Amino acid sequence: MRRHTPRARRQRPRHRRGAQRGIALLVAILLVALCTVIAAAIAYENAMSARRGTATYAFDEALLVAQGAEALAAYGLRTVYQNDKKYIYAAQGWAKPVGPIEVVPGVMLEASLEDLQGRFNLNSLADREGNPDPVQVAAFSNLLQSVGLETKWVGYVIDWIDWNGAPSIPDGAEDTVYMGLTPAYRTANRYITSTSELLALPGFGRDRYLALAPYVAALPADGSVKVNICTAPGKVLDAYLGHPDFGS
Repeated sequence: MRRHTPRARRQRPRHRRGAQRGIALLVAILLVALCTVIAAAIAYENAMSARRGTATYAFDEALLVAQGAEALAAYGLRTVYQNDKKYIYAAQGWAKPVGPIEVVPGVMLEASLEDLQGRFNLNSLADREGNPDPVQVAAFSNLLQSVGLETKWVGYVIDWIDWNGAPSIPDGAEDTVYMGLTPAYRTANRYITSTSELLALPGFGRDRYLALAPYVAALPADGSVKVNICTAPGKVLDAYLGHPDFGS
């Protein structure tokens, strides 16, 4: 007869079960951390969406108010032109400021118009070939001195406009100067479209710009734009009246 001996039961080592419990705990912690990150990302995105919506609404509202002010200005100018086709002066209705008016709850409209023909036209200094206009050069030099700036900027502006590569004498700057700046750039070689281009002149700076900006404009340079002495500020008038060939 065969004697059957009972088989010994396999017992799993206790350290293996402990390791499994540790892995399960680690997985649970990772899941909680992942859920927390996802929840935070969703909350952040919702908050940013709300802020974007508010900003978009405010922008659209401001744009509509600005368009309304533009339409009001166009109406005023058209009315003035219908009444007087020959003269534009500051005593007319267009020069009266509007507002502040509450157009919608919490939004105020305040607007005013200024005749840019009463300012010095930077594009009148020279033609594209770099030939300076003596009358305009003298007037701009006078204007610069009247606001406490150096007259050398006349040459800088002319070189910014003209297409040739020869710097103005005695003061001026062409690409050879601008390419040595950091960052490097070139002269525009075209008429100025915004007076803020003066800030691109090397060494001009914000303080000089703020001193000069109220008296200059960037208007067409075809000779059809004359200075309106009826709306020009005193410094612009003085700048031109210092030259005997000035005519409006």
